[in-house]
Amino acid sequence: MTHAGWTLVTGGTGFVGSAVLARLKRDGIPARGSVRDCAPSPGCFSAPALEANTDWRPLLNGCGTIIHTAARVHVMQDAASDPLAAYREVNVHGTLQLARQAVEIGVRRFVFLSSVKVNGESTPAGQPFRADDAPAPQDAYGASKAEAEAALLQLTADTGLEVVIIRPPLVYGPGVKANFLRLMRCLRRGLPLPLGAVTRNRRSLMALDNLVDLIVTSTTHPAAANQVLLASDGEDLSTTALLRRLARAMGVPAHLLPVPVWALAAGGRLLGKTALVARLCDNLQVDSSGTCALLNWRPPITVDEGLRRAAREFRG
Repeated sequence: MTHAGWTLVTGGTGFVGSAVLARLKRDGIPARGSVRDCAPSPGCFSAPALEANTDWRPLLNGCGTIIHTAARVHVMQDAASDPLAAYREVNVHGTLQLARQAVEIGVRRFVFLSSVKVNGESTPAGQPFRADDAPAPQDAYGASKAEAEAALLQLTADTGLEVVIIRPPLVYGPGVKANFLRLMRCLRRGLPLPLGAVTRNRRSLMALDNLVDLIVTSTTHPAAANQVLLASDGEDLSTTALLRRLARAMGVPAHLLPVPVWALAAGGRLLGKTALVARLCDNLQVDSSGTCALLNWRPPITVDEGLRRAAREFRG
C-alpha cells in the first residue's frame, strides 16, 4: 500500500513529530507538520488548539494520512486543579475531534502515538506488557491516552477509518528532555549517582529512530490497520547497565555508588520521591514481538547506536 495524498504530522516541532517529519521528507513523502502557539518552522503551519470544538477541516484538504503526535504530555508536577480533565480536553476530546473531521475529509489512516502508560507503570519480573493486556493506567496522563484509544477504536468500527495505535516506553534520542536529559547532565558533570546496585531490574526503552521507523512503516502497512502496537528496542536493560552504556556513548566515566535498592526506596519515601525511585528501580518490560511479527519489522538501530546518537547531539 502506498501513500495517497499528503501526510499531516501534528506536533511537527516536537521531539517525536519533528523527527517523523524529517524522515518523511527524506523519503520523498509529501508531508506537513502542524504547530501550536509558535511561529511555523519550515514544513509546518500554524494550527488551532487540540480542543473539542476545533475546526480542522479547512487544513485537511487533500490529506490522506494523519500521524498524531501532539498531546498534553506527562507532567511531573502538574499545576492543573483537575489534571485528568486537563488531559482529557486535549488527549481525548481534541484527538477525537481531529479524527472525526479526518473521516469527513476522507483521510484513510490515522496513526495515534499513545504510551505504554496505558498498560501501567511497572511489570513483574519476566512478565512484560502485551498488546492484549487490559489497560491499567495509574495516572491521569495514562488514563487520558487509554480513553483516547478506546474512542478511536470505536470510531474505526463506526466509520471504517483505519486507526493504528502505537504504545512506546521511554523514548530517547537527539533532543531528548526530562529525566533522560537530567541523567546525561549528571554524567557529563561527573556527579556520583546512587544507582550502581540497581542491576536486577529490566526496563524497555525505544530509540527515537526506531520509533520513527515504526511510525512510518505503520502508515502504509496493510496489517497495521486497527491494531495496537507495543514497541521497544528489543533489548531490556537494568538501570545500572543503561547508565554505564550511556556514559560510554558520551565518552565519560560513570560514577555509580552501590547504594542498596532498599535504601533508595526508604530515601524515596522520606523525601517524597517514591514515584521517581520506582521508575529507576522497578521493572517495566514491553513485549514487542507481536508487532515485529505482524509487520515483519525489526528495530533498525541497536540500543548502543541510539545512545550514541543521543550523546552526539547532546555534546553538540
